[in-house]
Amino acid sequence: MKKSVLFILALLVTFNITAQLDRSTPPKPGPAPKVNIGKAQTFELKNGLKVFVVENDKVPVVSYTLSLDIDPLVEGEKAGYSSIAGDLMSSGTSERTKAQIDEAVDFIGATLKTSSKGMYASSLKKHSGELLNLMTDVLYNPSFPNQELEKAQKQLLTALKSQKDDPQSIASNIKNVLRHGKNHPYGEILTEESVKAITVDDLKAYYETYFRPNVAYLVIVGDISLKEAKKQAKTHFAQWEAKEVPAHKYEYPKGFDVPKVVVANKDGSTQSTISLSYNIDLKPGDADAIKARVMNSILGGGSFSARLFQNLREDKAFTYGAYSSLSSDELVGTFNAGANVRTSVTDSAFTEIIYEMKRLRTELVDEKDLQLVKNALTGRFSRSLEDPATVAQFALNIEKYNLPEDYYETYLEKLSAVTAEDVQAMAQKYLTPDNALILAVGDVPNMKASLAKFAKDSKVEMYDFYGNVVKAMPLPADLTAEKVINKYIAAIGGADAIAAVDNYVLEGTMSVQGMPLNMKMYSRRPNHQCVETYMQGNLVSKQVFNGEAGKVVSPMGEQKIEGEMLENMKAESVLFPETQYAELGYQLELLGADNVDGQDVVKVKVISPSGKEQTVFYSRNTGLKVKEVSTSPQGTMASTYTEYAEVNGIKFPKKMSQAVGPQSFDITFETIKVNEGIDASKFDI
Repeated sequence: MKKSVLFILALLVTFNITAQLDRSTPPKPGPAPKVNIGKAQTFELKNGLKVFVVENDKVPVVSYTLSLDIDPLVEGEKAGYSSIAGDLMSSGTSERTKAQIDEAVDFIGATLKTSSKGMYASSLKKHSGELLNLMTDVLYNPSFPNQELEKAQKQLLTALKSQKDDPQSIASNIKNVLRHGKNHPYGEILTEESVKAITVDDLKAYYETYFRPNVAYLVIVGDISLKEAKKQAKTHFAQWEAKEVPAHKYEYPKGFDVPKVVVANKDGSTQSTISLSYNIDLKPGDADAIKARVMNSILGGGSFSARLFQNLREDKAFTYGAYSSLSSDELVGTFNAGANVRTSVTDSAFTEIIYEMKRLRTELVDEKDLQLVKNALTGRFSRSLEDPATVAQFALNIEKYNLPEDYYETYLEKLSAVTAEDVQAMAQKYLTPDNALILAVGDVPNMKASLAKFAKDSKVEMYDFYGNVVKAMPLPADLTAEKVINKYIAAIGGADAIAAVDNYVLEGTMSVQGMPLNMKMYSRRPNHQCVETYMQGNLVSKQVFNGEAGKVVSPMGEQKIEGEMLENMKAESVLFPETQYAELGYQLELLGADNVDGQDVVKVKVISPSGKEQTVFYSRNTGLKVKEVSTSPQGTMASTYTEYAEVNGIKFPKKMSQAVGPQSFDITFETIKVNEGIDASKFDI
């Protein structure tokens, strides 16, 4: 009986406790703790080098990060030289070649990287002495070999070709120029001319001027004691000679009094890359920094629950993702909101971005949403503390930006204290769409007019890759697409000469990701084509079309071509298709005038019978084809043609550059043969 009573009493107590718990309301978070991050140990060498040491004996690894605290530079007509100087520091010294440096680093399983603002090295502790010998050899004795400079210039020039057809790169250039001006270090952009103008003397001058210990920090992290770190620093870095380093001051860029609406053309694009951005005065460690970060996280700071993502993707289905960023900087901070959207909703996407910005300015955020963001930021901060390098970076930031000693220890307290009123105040201060650069990169004819409503004067300006205004170039009133094509046919030799061509062979060389390749293209009437690619004399790929069937041969085997790919191959195998556009059923549309690499051109949209579209650019002066742009499942393909040579009365381009997404390569045709015959077996399927 007694046991039964106790059992009933236990049930009643349990029921009473459960009844008092309201599980529909989550418990309120407790007070944020003051984080005991730990202190980096510091000391300074006589030459002014400041050293930060963070001990971590969990893994027998030591890393060394050398960073320069110098002002950004205006590089003028040689824009890009500081970046190349930093990259090439590890490309050879007075004691070692690049190959010897790479071999020595690999031998001890280490990492060694250099940049215009310093270098980074890491290895097992037992190899730290050898690593420091390599690191300081690179630091003290860089030789900047001319052949390495030429290689770096070639790589940059190749990258520039790809960037010209990359909407993100186009947008970045235009934003940098318009928000900062070309005479500001953040407004400079690389050009072909500036890259080609860089010399070894420029690299050496940059190194001699700015790589000095009195403007440098050395951060040592890993399995090392303070005593060992002091010994290594004195042994390897004490002889580094101090020297006065130039300081550079710049006026704060003038902003926009009203929205500035700008477009840039991306031929063949089916979507628009949009951006709403402006400069902000927000420096690292500013009193607003944490509150402003919370505000931006709610707006579009990277999570799926952010308002821009929810609005433009989940609600409107305009895009796969929409984001915003708010960045602090010693010179000029930045706000940016953007997405990639369908061309038809370009204006609507901007409308929704502006709506969400204004909503944060006028409405208090919900406490649940605010707490969710603060929880996420707390988690990120806490996880970052698991990396010992974080402690060193915090100590470095406190030193560089003159932050309070407890700035990071009290970070979570300050984050927890952010209120909905703080978020609204930050939005009112930093979300200013009425002073923004509103930029869209894409199919200008189909989006420009709809963007006029965002400009106070309804003016929409067009800019190019270099951040220059594109001036209208009117065409003759009687010009038609057909006349442009006829001029091209006449320019390459004329209809009679073209009709006399039964076959031709092009043999050329190209380089793909540093690998030299040879290419042979065989073409024969009516529509036979074979393209072979060789590496070191070995066939690596082959595409064949015999007029009816097609195949691709690769190291993976043979594949029969069918469907849309077969139709495309059939169309591409026609010799000089421009002479047969009418009978083949092509549609032509004159799009207008443009400029390609300094040449005034006329643009024509060419639509094949299968519906595939191409934008083709013809020189207004010579009539020759300058560029073609088309879209495929692999991305937008852009081909440019230069240096035409005449063979048997027909002009062929000797050089062709192709860019598909981030990949680009140049082809030079050294041999062009016309009507010399082709073995029929080349087209066997």
